[in-house]
Amino acid sequence: MKKAFAFIMLLVSIMASANDHFTFETAGELNTLVRINEQKHYVLLPIEERAPELWMKVIYNNKQVDKICVRLAQNTVDYYVPYDLSRYDVRQLVLDVRLTDNRIWRRAGHEWLEKICLSDSFDTENVEPYRPSFHHTPAYGWMNDPNGMFYDPKTGLWHLYFQYNPYGSMWQNMTWGHSESKDLLHWVYKGLAIVPNDFGTIFSGSCVIDHNNTAGFGEDAIIALYTSAGEYQCQSLAYSHDGGNTFTPYERNPILTADLPDFRDPNMFWNEETQEWNLVLACDQEMRFFTSKNLIDWKYESAFGKGFGSHEGVWECPDLFKLKVEGTNEEKWVLLCNINPGGPFGGSATQYFVGDWDGHVFSCKKYHDAKLGDSKWLDFGMDHYATVSFSGAPEGRTTVVAWMSNWLYANDVPTQQYRSANSLPRDLYLYKGVDGEYYVGVRASKETAALRGKKAVAASFTAASKPVSYKMEMPSVIDFIIKNQNAEAVHIAMTNARGEKTVMTYDLKEGSFTTNRIQSGKTSFSGSFAGATVTPILNKVQNTVKLTLFIDNCSVEAFGDDTWCQTNLIFPSVPYNHISVWTEEGKAQVSMTEWQISK
Repeated sequence: MKKAFAFIMLLVSIMASANDHFTFETAGELNTLVRINEQKHYVLLPIEERAPELWMKVIYNNKQVDKICVRLAQNTVDYYVPYDLSRYDVRQLVLDVRLTDNRIWRRAGHEWLEKICLSDSFDTENVEPYRPSFHHTPAYGWMNDPNGMFYDPKTGLWHLYFQYNPYGSMWQNMTWGHSESKDLLHWVYKGLAIVPNDFGTIFSGSCVIDHNNTAGFGEDAIIALYTSAGEYQCQSLAYSHDGGNTFTPYERNPILTADLPDFRDPNMFWNEETQEWNLVLACDQEMRFFTSKNLIDWKYESAFGKGFGSHEGVWECPDLFKLKVEGTNEEKWVLLCNINPGGPFGGSATQYFVGDWDGHVFSCKKYHDAKLGDSKWLDFGMDHYATVSFSGAPEGRTTVVAWMSNWLYANDVPTQQYRSANSLPRDLYLYKGVDGEYYVGVRASKETAALRGKKAVAASFTAASKPVSYKMEMPSVIDFIIKNQNAEAVHIAMTNARGEKTVMTYDLKEGSFTTNRIQSGKTSFSGSFAGATVTPILNKVQNTVKLTLFIDNCSVEAFGDDTWCQTNLIFPSVPYNHISVWTEEGKAQVSMTEWQISK
């Protein structure tokens, strides 16, 4: 009798539960098979960010066609993400969901899975108050490093690929998302460009236009090199014949392997002087250089890194390009090296080295500065990482974009529908400091001038110890011209009715610019967020200085005198609506123009 009862209970436990749209079948101790009973465009997956990660295999006609990691909601649904069913006949499709343990079964059986639903549409309208107005963001899901950026002279389009998780707003399922723009400000999402395969997920890389068909995939084919990240990291190639919208993986991948755990982020470019392709790869805490005639067969040349710069974290996302020293005919090579952790204020940042490159070896002299230490930094904010340049930028420009976040808290910032944005585009050049050193100067790209719409405030005033205040809006662009009389510093504060404030200080005596976000609004999501960042002014501070603030719904990018930039996220609980200016020890003449954002 006991055996019969046990057998009956076993049958009950493996019988399918069902609703109108799905059938759920228990399989073993940890798996549930989800069958879809109605053909729709999307299955909408409910996400709860505190839930554990689960693996979901997509099996079509008895073959696994996809495998994704998701945090399926067990209690509260934070948001939904779509999985595209339009490729499949759902009668031949099974979603195989595997739990991390079986406690969920004992608590709720299949009920927790019944939050899954079907739809022919997915709403990507902005429901996040902090979503930027004029920065690139994904419509939904997680984004980090920019990848494979290139400019296409035939179409006039800028292409931006990015590390993307379409199935949640935390890091996972690395894929290349793709957006394109005519003006570097307004971006159109084009879908998934390169997706994971049996070699692993798709980490960072680069794209070039192969104008002369050196790789054999056709004239003007778009060639992508990227890191396949599975049990090991290796470099793979894919090519596109439709302008970079879809890619075909090379049939003999991988094209580069190594006996290293950290071997990634290939960045390639055509070297006109040596008439061959150059490649720089991040390898643990050094950069390795390779050459090739055909983008497929690469020869190792040299390495750089030992004894240079910061080594507090892993080196990532390299870039190598030539820049002219402004006001001269002199040219030098710049090697970008993104590092995490090890930034000047913790976490992620971009350091760089100025030197010489002969197509085989990068060399530069040792550097140390009392203000900067052993590294030169491209941006002194907390939120400017994975900086890389667009291949083929027009007019000989070196135009870069970064990920506007920091690994210390990127998964925790107070947004859910999406996470992370890219920085505004910047153009780079070289200048010589008063110490005779070469430094990279940073300007907001000329396209950003189009953001300045109608003037909201145009004022000239004498700033003293008593604050002068004006109404402001978020988002906006604010230009300052500060003529110093005898002030030691000028303070600028953005505030709201709740007493939250972001305070910026231009120290005219010591030569520095500081952004303090300790009381900026929401900061408790991470113990690493609240704090101050300081940019040292590397040349003598002039009597007249220029400052531009690009203020979006969750960020402020400060550009000073066409030489430096500082990027920081901010999350005021309600938008800032006042800006105040005052001085320390003396007076200054201030001209301030606030511009509404032009759409």
